[in-house]
Amino acid sequence: MSRSPNDLARRLSRQAEAVCRNYLSNGRRHGNYWLVGDARNTPGRSMYVRLNDTPKGPAGKWTDAATGEHGDLLDVIRESCGLIDFIDISAEACNFLSLPRSEQQPTVSKQTRALAPSGSAGAARRLVSMSRSIPGTLVETYLRGRAITALHETGSLRFHPRCYYRPERGPTETWPAMIATVTDLKGKLTGAHRTWLDPGGFSEAHLGRAPIETPRRAMGQLLGHAVRFGCCCDVMAAGEGIETMLSQRTVLPAMPALAALSAAHLSAILFPETLRRLYIARDNDPAGAGAVATLIERTNAAGIEAMVLVPQLGDFNEDLRLLGADALRAILRVQIAPQDVSRFMALAA
Repeated sequence: MSRSPNDLARRLSRQAEAVCRNYLSNGRRHGNYWLVGDARNTPGRSMYVRLNDTPKGPAGKWTDAATGEHGDLLDVIRESCGLIDFIDISAEACNFLSLPRSEQQPTVSKQTRALAPSGSAGAARRLVSMSRSIPGTLVETYLRGRAITALHETGSLRFHPRCYYRPERGPTETWPAMIATVTDLKGKLTGAHRTWLDPGGFSEAHLGRAPIETPRRAMGQLLGHAVRFGCCCDVMAAGEGIETMLSQRTVLPAMPALAALSAAHLSAILFPETLRRLYIARDNDPAGAGAVATLIERTNAAGIEAMVLVPQLGDFNEDLRLLGADALRAILRVQIAPQDVSRFMALAA
């Protein structure tokens, strides 16, 4: 039997306190209400969830006095779990309610599906809004496990404790994830990139990523845009991976950088008007070589000087992890313009 959103919301309302204790664990009961900071389970008291039917309204309805937002317990599940598609929200609700498998396919209207199109820029913005800053989280553990210590100007990186992952086959799973915001030249968020992480911490087997088939996926509008670290001036660096560019910033901490997330997207990045010299941090593979060739053609046409930075191993994170920061500093020092050494490079003590 199919279950509609209204039916699932009614079923959840009958167990309103149990839903709150599970998904809003940072709150507490006060009389007939559950008090918490917001629907994303932030500590506080501005949001209140009605736990039983009263003349003022039914159980399960909530209001955030700080923002004016309101909704039902399906909205609580969506926000607290960081879900995008209604099919995932309903699956989580059905799992909580322990519904038989035959009842776990909801009836979804066209209007409901249109609220958060899968993979859209809007869905990316919602995912980012449900995540939090990285200090003290598994993201910091992951990056430090990859020898990355340059965590300044990393506001573009976020942490989500239970980000949904949909494998090619089998049920949807949840894993902690590093969420990276993709922005255009004006800073507008156009997409997001997810790196699912191993909840057990960093291990060499998977380099800290979750043991799943595709631990990295992007969503939204990516072409021309990037994950950015620092504010661009006349000089900046660009490469494919987030880890690659953060590794470079370990020894070039003052140089603005962007991660385009793939070789194809690297070749298509848009140039800031102030840019005069672009360092292209390539990966040592055929795709990286092709991206560099295309990007050099584009920089030449735009009157921008392009200089290619080549790692000794497969990429600059491999250089950092396996050779060390001093070796990476030596590798990069001879490849950048002399005037940029004193301007951007952190010299060894």
